[in-house]
Amino acid sequence: MHIVVCIKQVPDSAQIRVHPVTNTIMRQGVPAIVNPYDLYALEEALRLKDQYGGRVTVLTMGPPMAEAALRKAISYGADDAVLVTDRVFAGSDTLATSYALASAISQISKDMPVDLVFTGKQTIDGDTAQVGPGVAKRLDMQLLTYVSKVRSLDTENDEIVVERRSEGGVQVLKTSTPCLITVLEGNNEMRFATMANMFRASRYPVKIWNKDEAGIEDVTKTGLKGSPTVVSKVFAPTPRAVKAEIIQCESNEPGDLSVTLLAKMFNKHPKLEKEIAKRAV
Repeated sequence: MHIVVCIKQVPDSAQIRVHPVTNTIMRQGVPAIVNPYDLYALEEALRLKDQYGGRVTVLTMGPPMAEAALRKAISYGADDAVLVTDRVFAGSDTLATSYALASAISQISKDMPVDLVFTGKQTIDGDTAQVGPGVAKRLDMQLLTYVSKVRSLDTENDEIVVERRSEGGVQVLKTSTPCLITVLEGNNEMRFATMANMFRASRYPVKIWNKDEAGIEDVTKTGLKGSPTVVSKVFAPTPRAVKAEIIQCESNEPGDLSVTLLAKMFNKHPKLEKEIAKRAV
């Protein structure tokens, strides 16, 4: 079994600032991290490897500095790592990125056929959740999005059963492999890197592919040329001027706290009490 996990190195969103004059993102001095949602996907792939055996390859597209993200994935237990980097990829939106990643996965499968592709549900820098489905479409793979749990994997019959979170609850889906799965957060917890894997990650020769080695057949589908998305404006949310209100009561008992809070809410919103009473009938 061969699993490919697509990861991305992103700026730490907790430390990103927006320039007050130009309204552009200030990336200077912001540390780069592995997209947190991709770590859930990597852990799920490693768990399947532990249970069923096989090989896990991590793949990313980005600048040369993204090699650090791949080495971190190797330290967690991944077997191979591929960095797709070339100046022609600069400025790629989700459409161009999915094309480049799909081409690279096709090249990886020439060495060993790919059974599963894992991605995080989205990235914290773009929040579009479009790259995973785009890769699945280009590779003509079955697509399972917002997966919260992999129930079972039948390697002999090439079938997988997963739980998918939806608005109406949880769906249990079965499909054939190869397929692409986007993984939700909270379904697992990233393991700690072992000392042996950390030493291996420091010595591992990361495969660095340019556009030709990644199998890019049409460069007009990459970079700015292949990116129809236009960002017209970036702005920070307007700070709220309302200050928090401190509510005091006679004791710290839960009952007294709730009564005081409800009384305060009903005084501020007189119609709320009547609406709640109607629904309770």
